[in-house]
Amino acid sequence: MQVGRLARPLALPVLAVLMMFSVDADGRAQGHDNHVGGVTAQQRKPTREQNALVQAVRDATERFKHVSSVAGPGEGYELLFGCVSGGDFGAMGLHYVNLSLVDGNPDVMHPEIILFEPAPNGRIRITGADFLVPVAAWDQAHPGEGPPKLNGQLFHLFDSPNRFGLDPFYTLHVWAWKENPNGTFVNWNPDVSCDAFNEPQTAD
Repeated sequence: MQVGRLARPLALPVLAVLMMFSVDADGRAQGHDNHVGGVTAQQRKPTREQNALVQAVRDATERFKHVSSVAGPGEGYELLFGCVSGGDFGAMGLHYVNLSLVDGNPDVMHPEIILFEPAPNGRIRITGADFLVPVAAWDQAHPGEGPPKLNGQLFHLFDSPNRFGLDPFYTLHVWAWKENPNGTFVNWNPDVSCDAFNEPQTAD
């Protein structure tokens, strides 16, 4: 597995935000840094709540469908972690993170991360959203409640150490704009690739 080269000037703020909430996580979600996120490859028929969640994410991100520049959607969203690839398991793609929303309170209408995939022509296209919640922030605000949920959908746990070098966090990918054959809320999408990604170069 490989993560695209970290955009370090941007990664430091998100590290600072997440590391403010240092905690010893104890594995309270559907899995951590896994390939199918606790969901089997044979996807069950979506529930009414799941369909409503996907539609809500589409409503919240509809305005970003026209975005095609690697500069991203704006509105405080900045590219972090390059292009996240899981090798044979597919990829998560490009994470455009709005650090001001990483506050431990997930809101379906204000995703912390907008997901894009690189296109062969050097452009990008939207694939969905990712909701990011620091474990310690959630536990502090919701003691004894277990991991967060959106429309009944349980978040996944990324324990520490993890590939991102962050303290433990909960995450929920919603592939609202690109079908995932392994499931709408699975971490990795086998139909997403980082092969076309060319990270913007910065001056030394």
